[in-house]
Order: sequence, then C-alpha cells, then structure tokens
Amino acid sequence: MKAITYQGMKDLEVKNMTDPIIEKDDDIILKVTSTAICGSDLHLYHGMIPNMPQDFILGHETMGIVEEVGKGVKSLNKGDRVIVPFPISCGECWYCEHDLWSQCDNSNPNGEAGAIFGYSDTFGGYDGGQAEYLRVPYANVGPTKVPEDLSDEQVLFLTDILPTAYWGVDNGGVKIGDTVVVLGCGPVGLLTQKFAALKGADRIIAVDYVNYRLQHAQKTNGVETINFESYENTGEYIKEITNGGADVVIDCVGMDGNMSIIERVETLLKLQGGSKSALVMATQAVRKGGTVSIVGVYGARYNNFPLGDFFARNITLKMGQCPAHSYVKSILELIREKKIDSTDIITHILPLEKGKFAYEIFDNKEDGCIKVILKP
Repeated sequence: MKAITYQGMKDLEVKNMTDPIIEKDDDIILKVTSTAICGSDLHLYHGMIPNMPQDFILGHETMGIVEEVGKGVKSLNKGDRVIVPFPISCGECWYCEHDLWSQCDNSNPNGEAGAIFGYSDTFGGYDGGQAEYLRVPYANVGPTKVPEDLSDEQVLFLTDILPTAYWGVDNGGVKIGDTVVVLGCGPVGLLTQKFAALKGADRIIAVDYVNYRLQHAQKTNGVETINFESYENTGEYIKEITNGGADVVIDCVGMDGNMSIIERVETLLKLQGGSKSALVMATQAVRKGGTVSIVGVYGARYNNFPLGDFFARNITLKMGQCPAHSYVKSILELIREKKIDSTDIITHILPLEKGKFAYEIFDNKEDGCIKVILKP
C-alpha cells in the first residue's frame, strides 16, 4: 500500500509499505477513503516529538470502509463506513470507564501517555492513517459508523479537530454572555470559535498573524480579529479592550507558536518543549479568576514557565489530549441538525501521492491553505 512516511525533520516520502493485517481478535482493517493533515502532525514534521523511527506512517484523522474484521469484533461488519477517533482506547481500564479515553492505561506499552495513531513510538508506535489501509485495534470501542447521507468532508473531522475544539470550549466552561479569546486561527481555532458561539459567548476575539486565516475567521465566524504582529504586547492590549481580560482564553496554538531565538536553540537541543508564547499571551489576556483552556499540543518541559502569573491572579488552567470518544455522537447530531458545519475550513483536497506537497503548503501557509484532505 502507499503511505506517507517520516524520513527525518521536514523530510517525508510517499512509499510502498506492507499492508496491515489483523493482529488481535478485536482488530479491524480499514480501507481509507479520506484522511487529513492535522496541525499537531507538524510537530512531528518539525522533529519536535521524540522517538520517531524512519518509515513511520503518519496520520491520526482517518475514516473509511471496514475491509476486514477480527473474530472478536462485535459492533462492526465488513463494508461499514466509520470514522476513527485519534486516541487508541481499550474501553475497559479505569480511565476509559471515566471518559478519559485519551489516557487509556492499556493501549500504550511505551510509557505514561495515552496512545495516538501515527504519533511516534512515544505514543504507542501505531501506524497512522495517511495510507491506503489502517489497522485499528480495540475496534469495539473507537470506530463509529456514520450515515451514508453525510459526505466524508462533513464527518471526517469527528476523528479529532471537531471533538478537540468542542472539548476546549466545554473544558473552559464557556457560558452565555462570556468574552472568549481564541489563540490561533488554524483548523482547531476556527472550529473553537464556532463552538464558543454555539455555547452563547457574547464576544469572541480571534488572534493570529496569518492574514488569510484572520480574514476567514472574521468572514465565516463573524468574530473580532487581532493580528498579534500589530501590537507590542497583544495580551495587554486584549486586557485593555475587554476591561480587565477575557472570561476564557483557549490556546489552540501549542508549542508551534512564535519562538524566541533562545527557545529555538533550546528546543533543538531538547532542553525546551517548544514555544510558550501563546501561554504568555494567555496570562495577560485572561481576567482575574478566569480560565485558560489549553488544547494546543505542548512538549516536555518549559524553562521560565509563567506559573507565578497564573497563581497571582487566581487563574484556572485546564489542558490535555481531548477524550474524543466522549464527544463524537453528540457532535454528529449537531452536524445532522446543521448546527455545526466544518467544511468551510477545507481549502485543499489532494491525492495521497501529493502528501509531501500538502505538508509543505500547510506548514508554510501557502496558497491560502487552512485544511488539507488527502484521498488514497
């Protein structure tokens, strides 16, 4: 089968790889119909996630048709059309039973973190879905059938960015009348703005530096926009225009924010987990007693973390990998009821063979690229 493989920092190759096979009774083999590039895939692309072996298959936003079913799979049959949430979860451990699906105790043999498709040996070593076929373990738990009357483009993002955006808003406790600041206007940030509005936020301010993404946020989501390159201290400016700060700040950027020279050097030397510029901005933009919800992916450890700024102002921090399984069915209903539509963020639909090119335009923010879907 063809698959997008990691060869090194900013070095990908579409290669012929061995087809996956059923390894355990509760596995399925999925024939991929659509897969997407996620912003967090760029952390792999930039070499910021450890334990990435050569020829590792990328991708954790995947859907398709069930091709083969293990004898222990009870909920699916060959021919079923399903989306596959990005966390790999057993469904039986304490964490799965308490809706912390992304922290499953049994799916990752390589460490404390939960397992994720296509996200290095650190996160379980499972091949990803940017390929023609995907082995899906624990198939009685994760894969969810989707209605035939909804297109791939309408439901694909149930695999990750729709639940992640919803969870960021939900975890932040956004309520009617709130002022919400969304840091980042990439795919997750744009969807977060939609869910904040759905929750009744009175004022939504979107922050980014890429003009075409800011224009999309303003035109499509009707939010206020701020280009942080226009201000010496954007966080303090937001505090000023909101009369003391936002009720909730949602960080959809993570460690790929603008880095200082020191952060770049420290990150390359694995002494720093990446940029913390969004976190610093959040400390300034949130009101006293407010909440910062972090859904952008961060790395290991951070020097000069602004803990004192959070502590002194009674800020609540909430963060982590989204337990996507908990949100799939409710968001699917919102899609069917036309209360949420994520298709407007799709700017490119390309064949899998153009995966290297797709990563380049997504990473370099070229050709108005916001979200790429790949078709095997």
